[in-house]
Amino acid sequence: MDWSQKDETYLMSTYKRLPVAIDKAEGNYLYDTNGKSYLDLFTGLAVSVVGHSHPKILAALREQGEKFLHISNIFLNKPAIQLAEKLIEQSIPGKVFFGNSGAEATEAAIKLIHKWSKQQGKESLGITVLSNSFHGRTLGAVKLTRQAHVYQDFPTPGYDVFEVAPGDITQLKKVIEQEKPSALIMEPVLGSGGVIPLSVEYLEAAYQLCQEHQVLFVMDEIQTGMGRTGKMFAYQHAQVQPDLIMFAKGAGGGLPLGGIIAGEQLMNLFQPGDHGTTFAPSPLSAALGNAVMEILLQDGLLEQGKLQAEYLWQQISGLLEQFPASLTDIRGKGMMIGIQTKLSPEEVSQIQRDMLEAGILIDVTQKTIIRLLPPLTLKTDEIDQFIKQLHTAIHLVEERKGVIS
Repeated sequence: MDWSQKDETYLMSTYKRLPVAIDKAEGNYLYDTNGKSYLDLFTGLAVSVVGHSHPKILAALREQGEKFLHISNIFLNKPAIQLAEKLIEQSIPGKVFFGNSGAEATEAAIKLIHKWSKQQGKESLGITVLSNSFHGRTLGAVKLTRQAHVYQDFPTPGYDVFEVAPGDITQLKKVIEQEKPSALIMEPVLGSGGVIPLSVEYLEAAYQLCQEHQVLFVMDEIQTGMGRTGKMFAYQHAQVQPDLIMFAKGAGGGLPLGGIIAGEQLMNLFQPGDHGTTFAPSPLSAALGNAVMEILLQDGLLEQGKLQAEYLWQQISGLLEQFPASLTDIRGKGMMIGIQTKLSPEEVSQIQRDMLEAGILIDVTQKTIIRLLPPLTLKTDEIDQFIKQLHTAIHLVEERKGVIS
């Protein structure tokens, strides 16, 4: 069956899809309808942090699925309460609001910041974000996403957004002092913007500024959370305590789940009717989320993933030394990696296609950056397999350019 043709016929072209129809997934691999396997170093855009079809995920799926899939949010939701408690224990004192996605987490954050701003008697709601940041595609969230190809000319709400360069504490200080925003929202590692980690020094200085000027310090952990960077949340690499944390992606074990963790000064601002959603918190997604937390913490995957990430970084660093004409930098944190290239977008796309042909799935962001978002279950031999194939793919590109003979 020609799945690519059917896709083109029946689905809107909002994504440029690879011509591969996935039939099943297991461990760290995807399998297409022809039975070919692909080492998954993209994990559904940072979602499958514990790999695919993990036994504990499947057990939670069966157990909760046999009870009920959905209930109205007017009832007490045991799996969601359990997951909220775990998230609070692993982050900040406060309360959780669950949504279905990262964009919904951003929308909830905007509304809660607005509530706080009004309570504080501020004249207007203003939010500071970083250049090239990504916070979602819904009409509220897209205004915070500072990528022109994403926000385009879509209509947006009328609140003020102030944009500053990542890492520039002088510029941030000037905006906070002059514009008096209600909140600062940052990704600890900019994902879609090029896998750019914020330094510990910058995070701590930004946090101090927010403390001094009564600005909410908000961490967008939608891509960086759930152990991806070696900590449960990436802000924990620094000595800061956010007022608000946004999460999603890996939180639902492969099912849609997102939300916010609101600190003590925010946690009681939402009252019945202020915000809500029909499908969240999904009892099924929350049950899988509880399984994810158990795997990360009790089963030791968080620490195991950290060790494997160190090995992966070492091996990629070796490639940088071997291919100085093509690769310039490796950046990110933990299992969130960007390999900066000197190659053209067409050459990087060719590398992605060559890797796909070799049975390895990688991502490309900002056209020339190879992005890796591997599962924490990645094994040493799989890392070696990836390095070997990437070496071959880069070697072929350099041969075509005449860099090597």
